[in-house]
Amino acid sequence: MAHTEHRLEKLRGVLRSEGHEALLVTNPVNRKYVSGFTGTAGFVVVTADRALLFTDFRYTTQAAEQAKGFEIVEHGASALASIGDALRAAGVKRLGFEQRHVSYGSYLAYGKEIGEGVTLEPTDGLIERLRRIKDEQELEVMRQAVSIADAAFEHILTVLKPGLRERDVALELEMFMRKLGASGSSFDIIVASGERSALPHGVASDRVIGSDEFVKMDFGALYNGYCSDLTRTVVIGKPTAKHREIYDIVLEAQLAALAGIRAGISGREGDALARDVIAKYGYAEQFGHGTGHAVGMDIHESPRLSKMEQDSLEPGMVVTVEPGIYLPGFGGVRIEDIVVVTENGCDVLTKSKKDFITL
Repeated sequence: MAHTEHRLEKLRGVLRSEGHEALLVTNPVNRKYVSGFTGTAGFVVVTADRALLFTDFRYTTQAAEQAKGFEIVEHGASALASIGDALRAAGVKRLGFEQRHVSYGSYLAYGKEIGEGVTLEPTDGLIERLRRIKDEQELEVMRQAVSIADAAFEHILTVLKPGLRERDVALELEMFMRKLGASGSSFDIIVASGERSALPHGVASDRVIGSDEFVKMDFGALYNGYCSDLTRTVVIGKPTAKHREIYDIVLEAQLAALAGIRAGISGREGDALARDVIAKYGYAEQFGHGTGHAVGMDIHESPRLSKMEQDSLEPGMVVTVEPGIYLPGFGGVRIEDIVVVTENGCDVLTKSKKDFITL
């Protein structure tokens, strides 16, 4: 209960500072963040002194149990009409909505159904900004999510062999994580072997894993609403000098980034920590994505560690560090950990080993 009250307080502070009377929360992740409600249907309205959760009869009991400190309203045939009635009764004339999560069609429907006397105002990422800094309770859940992925990597090393399809490996990873308490994968599992490992986002296919080639695995556990994200690359069979070379460069780049990440640097500076190492060895063109991204209730949050990111890292942010090198026709390597940004550095949550593994 305490953490949702604290979040409401912070959100109200943001609404005041930006001049909004009230906010309509429609994004399911943001709704869960401010209210604790995990149902699939509902609208949250936060005003200067009230917090309302509108839902239908299927969820009223669940909402009352989960959304402590909220008034639970069972809406009529139109949830938006019920919201309009409540706002007029409370004297609210201006309602902020989440512009990133509302289609133009929905915006027109909101205007029509909420009705007269209430003006819709776009807001941009108000709750996402609050979500950037994780509290201790969130960090504890994320440590669990990370440890489930770590255990799955240990497990898959005992399973991997030539002859398995990539999708068999992905299924084994997912089942293992679910057995440990994950509700599922935090994204579509990437298992990319041989020349397919040069695809940065090579989601598991029917390709049969062969010998003397890379297997790149990028996966994570969704645990109590929070994501983890882990990438490791191994060699099945006998590695060539080229396998070894690019693995060592990526590892050097990843360790350099881990050593340099701390509060106060920009996302762009964080990205350069790894990018400069890879460029030094002549592989700048083969590292085409950012060095990392924030992670939490969503797998990709902001800020990012990328060439374009101006925002600075702050203590309590959780980010991935995942440089890679991808050589079309040969294969690719990515090594990824999750870290918590601190004043003087970062706390690496991922425990999976990173030495050059051959199976």
